[in-house]
Amino acid sequence: MTIAVVGIGLIGGSLMIDLRKRGFAEKIIGVDSNLQHRNIAQLCGIVDETDTLENAVDRSDLIILSTPVDTNCEMLPRILDRISGTGKVVTDMGSTKGSIAKASENHPGRGRYVAMHPMAGTEFSGPLAAIGRLFDYKTAIICDPEMSDKDALGLVEKMLEILNMRKVFMTSSDHDIHVAYVSHISHITSFSLALSVLDKERGEQNILTLAGGGFESTVRLAKSNGDTWAPIFLENSRFIIEVMDNYIEKMNLFRKMIAEKDKEGLKALMEEANKIRKILN
Repeated sequence: MTIAVVGIGLIGGSLMIDLRKRGFAEKIIGVDSNLQHRNIAQLCGIVDETDTLENAVDRSDLIILSTPVDTNCEMLPRILDRISGTGKVVTDMGSTKGSIAKASENHPGRGRYVAMHPMAGTEFSGPLAAIGRLFDYKTAIICDPEMSDKDALGLVEKMLEILNMRKVFMTSSDHDIHVAYVSHISHITSFSLALSVLDKERGEQNILTLAGGGFESTVRLAKSNGDTWAPIFLENSRFIIEVMDNYIEKMNLFRKMIAEKDKEGLKALMEEANKIRKILN
């Protein structure tokens, strides 16, 4: 198995570490527009060599796209043009699926593509952030599986088994709704909190000195890379705005209770929120 990984960052790099270690990949070819990333990936043994996108696609059995979601959308039709009529398979790691589904749905080579999103990651980026076992026991969402050829889907499912990932199947539209609620809004609120605290910190230098574990865990995602997340927010804007409106409504409800010094109202809101324990436990 020769794999081309397009985008050698946290996700692509971590994926290659485990696929090599677990015997799924015999040879790994890296593709990245960043020369430093290419050099680091080779020095760290994440990839065996680097090449152009066209050459890597021609030389590989499996092509994995792990670039920002707008770049994935732009590349996929060109890659399908190149692999149509072959046994090659292309999949992507993107956090949104609606746009890439539209970009590929009428392509004659659509069957060679498997839309996939691993629900795993950290707040760090680049090849130096790549770590082993990142995907173990996490969930992988496969979207629109009926659109993929049986053998292509089988290869990606085999890869997920090697990674010890749980598989969930859904439509691209359902995927984008769900990740807006469970992933994308978390990043937006973390960025927003960081900006709010930084505004205050400019005038009161002790705020970050006093920050405890609660603040650190809540704002951790604000360290995430804007090159990755800005395209996600724009690609999934329809559902993200819906979630943000709902979130702002809840924030205003807390604001109202606090302004009115409504202790019982606040306790009732928090007790309702506590029900999330049953889902997360």
